[in-house]
Amino acid sequence: MVHARVPLPRDAGKVDIDLSQAPGQAYGSPDSREFSMLVYPDFDPVAFQLGPLAVRWYGLMYAVGFLAAWWLGRLRTRRPAAPLTAAQMDDFVIYGALGAVLGGRIGYVLFYNLPAFLDNPLILLRIWEGGMSFHGGMLGVLVAVWLYARKVERSFLTLTDFIAPLTPIGLGAGRLGNFINGELWGRPTDVPWAMVFPTGGTAPPRAAVSGLFLLCYGSFRFLVEFVRLPDSHLGYLAFGWLTMGQLLSLPMILGGIGLLAWAYGRNKRNSEHAAVS
Repeated sequence: MVHARVPLPRDAGKVDIDLSQAPGQAYGSPDSREFSMLVYPDFDPVAFQLGPLAVRWYGLMYAVGFLAAWWLGRLRTRRPAAPLTAAQMDDFVIYGALGAVLGGRIGYVLFYNLPAFLDNPLILLRIWEGGMSFHGGMLGVLVAVWLYARKVERSFLTLTDFIAPLTPIGLGAGRLGNFINGELWGRPTDVPWAMVFPTGGTAPPRAAVSGLFLLCYGSFRFLVEFVRLPDSHLGYLAFGWLTMGQLLSLPMILGGIGLLAWAYGRNKRNSEHAAVS
């Protein structure tokens, strides 16, 4: 498996490939060392500057999550027998935000950096170094729900049922923030839809991405045609279900399979040749 060192400088488009371990993913001449892959976009984690203050996309994703939860929560308060009023929802979102941020930070330090915390508890305050835990944030929100449930004299589980549907947008926004930061990537792999991150990754062989596109689009288009009416002037071409769209998708599917087989077959042959050489 080739590991690509991808610094992705803004003023250059070259990618440096380390072939010292196993040259199986490279193709072309040894001098060209070119390959095809999904390359991580060159995101700037800082959204904008306010004087000396750098506002990062990751922090904005938290704001998106809290605003979305507040907005959806206010919509849910309009339902009959809702456990909170709109005004109470305004109050609770502050409880929830504090619980998520404090719990996320404390959880990260305790769960993932406990020895350093025991050595120096003040690292808890080093928020500029980053580090948030979903599980810690969830525990923090649960504490916030418990406290607010006592305040408004509601059942804890009644409020958790009300709050749970408000979280998915925030979770998704948080993962987008991770992606923009170029962190929490997947394990090394050689699948053709893998992405190379700035700090390392793998590169699929040439034509693998093209083959995957043809295979996926052709397959999904073929399936969708089963629930789509055929063109009125053509109707079904055969068997009472075959449409022109399905017929045209078959070469895409076969071509995609062929390209993937060729790409990885050539990749294997190159690897074996390099190993013999």
